[in-house]
Amino acid sequence: MKQLIIRADDIGYSEAVNYGIEKSVKEGLIGSAGLMPNMPFAEHGLKLLEGTGVVLGQHTNMCLEKPCSDPKDIPSLVDEKGNLKSSKTYREAFKNKEDFVVVEEAVIEIEAQYKRFLELVGKEPAYFEAHAVMSMNLFKALEIVANKYSLPYQEIRFDGKPTTFNKKPILILPMGSMEQEYDPFETLKKDIAEYAREDMPNVFVCHPGYIDAYLLKNSSLTLNRAKEVEMLCDPKVKEWLEINQIELVTYDDVR
Repeated sequence: MKQLIIRADDIGYSEAVNYGIEKSVKEGLIGSAGLMPNMPFAEHGLKLLEGTGVVLGQHTNMCLEKPCSDPKDIPSLVDEKGNLKSSKTYREAFKNKEDFVVVEEAVIEIEAQYKRFLELVGKEPAYFEAHAVMSMNLFKALEIVANKYSLPYQEIRFDGKPTTFNKKPILILPMGSMEQEYDPFETLKKDIAEYAREDMPNVFVCHPGYIDAYLLKNSSLTLNRAKEVEMLCDPKVKEWLEINQIELVTYDDVR
């Protein structure tokens, strides 16, 4: 039997995203969800999820809004306004084979976000990873903080091969959410048929949410978030998973 974690990223990204995640947890298939500790809407998202029992992880955010640490302490990570550098800046640097992230500064910010997570949630994250940006130095910093606090770190890989969660093998399934003609259910079915393994847990990463002005201004992932809410709350999807003997689990279940 294949084990599947269906995860929602981006608690706190915007109010509309929070409402989409709330629906996907309360009426859908999301059992694990990642909090962006530095975001202004983080507390709003957590309040919506109170009492649901959803497993909360730290979705460390290094590319949007104000940092949790003092911008003066992390000059490589912020722009002239003191905001975290954009994901576009990371992509351009990666394309040019550059890495502007100073490991020691990234450790400062990641640790500050971890402490903010503890303030907001009141307990350790069930998993510990990052909003996807391309920086090997950032990945090194994440591992340093995870080791310092004995956190259940999910290693980041982009080559489709198994990675690790809490030093155990885990497979992150391919995402199609940035594709214009994205069909979440068809992507899920293909991922399970062609990539999912029985010898380790599999993770299907979602970004459910609704759309508001803040999201439109700050993200290229918009309409497909709403598509995922619909898919995650569709009883036919749950029925398909049961027929195909897919066991839904959370990060707590596989630690």
